[in-house]
Amino acid sequence: QVQLVESGGGLVQAGGSLRLSCAASGRTFSRRAMGWFRQAPGKEHEFVADITWVSGATVYADSVKGRFTISRDKAKNTVYLQMNGLKPEDTAVYYCAVRTGREYDYWGQGTQVTVSS
Repeated sequence: QVQLVESGGGLVQAGGSLRLSCAASGRTFSRRAMGWFRQAPGKEHEFVADITWVSGATVYADSVKGRFTISRDKAKNTVYLQMNGLKPEDTAVYYCAVRTGREYDYWGQGTQVTVSS
């Protein structure tokens, strides 16, 4: 099992920034990558970004490219999502997840991000 704890959400004005953190513990040796997803009220779960744990290769959704940056700290077993230029449409619950193969197998509890206009 892998446990994930997210933090860093909050309320911010449009154009502002937030940094989300996700600390992993447990059987993390099987981890290939970590990712961030989000879900806004009435909308489907949406992929945001992914980072391969060993190489650091990143992938982003088009909607956040150029504004969000995913990174990881191997020593702290933590993945981050730096969010700049936030827009009201970025308002959602943000979840981090661990991918051990092709699918994301473990999920955090989520952290709320609210962007006011």
